[in-house]
Amino acid sequence: MAGENFGVVRTDKWLEKNFDDPVKICQAFMESFGEEKPANIYNYLLGFGMYRPNRRTYEDYKKLIELKCWENVERIFRKYRREWNGPNVRVYIFPAAGSKSIFYRGRREKSGVAFTDKLFLFIPPIEDEKEIEALIVHEYHHTCRLIKQKKHVKDFTLLDSIVLEGLAEHAVAAYCGESYRAKWCDYYTRKEIIMYWKKFLQKNLDVKKHEKLHDEILFGHNGYPNMIGYAVGCEMINLYNEKYKLAAKDTFTLDSTLFLTVMKQVNN
Repeated sequence: MAGENFGVVRTDKWLEKNFDDPVKICQAFMESFGEEKPANIYNYLLGFGMYRPNRRTYEDYKKLIELKCWENVERIFRKYRREWNGPNVRVYIFPAAGSKSIFYRGRREKSGVAFTDKLFLFIPPIEDEKEIEALIVHEYHHTCRLIKQKKHVKDFTLLDSIVLEGLAEHAVAAYCGESYRAKWCDYYTRKEIIMYWKKFLQKNLDVKKHEKLHDEILFGHNGYPNMIGYAVGCEMINLYNEKYKLAAKDTFTLDSTLFLTVMKQVNN
């Protein structure tokens, strides 16, 4: 299927052998995570939507095989790797958790997490292939931008993170259609976004990724509005695109601070 260096890894074969022991599956990732305990990796991936072994998720896994999920993801991934002249990464597919994820759009959930060298996709049995394409576009866009920015993720600020998320959803809208954007893009009106921007985000843009406040604002925890960092990022990119017409190739390279120009304009 995929070559040694990139593409979809046949995790369906791993699941066939060790579905009930995902910690054992996570042993395969110890080197790339720089982690000696696979249980720590599994706990980390659980936070992004990886499955817990039970009857429902096992049935989901079987359905994913019927739907040829691994073959379809490989085809879509190769398409965008060519389109964006993107990097060689490995793509790992697992069934999705039963709980809601940040990509929740209905009764079924999909989610993922991106790195510069790999992608994890957590997928329920989805009949609409565009839903899966939207997930791949979002996560692989992250990878491409992370590499082009030449900035270590640990040095990312809140501004970098909200721009990263907004640009990924801009790509989803451009390549898959507006209806496939994540639900959080429409949580708030523009007026509400500007109000929350002034109240919560504007003064905290330099907060680093490792600081607790970063995720509290980004995800909307601890009293902050739900998914407010993501929603602001989405609206910021919308505002920029309305004014300057954002080209797809530029979404990987433009500096995060550039997008502040439109927020300064609406603030006045």
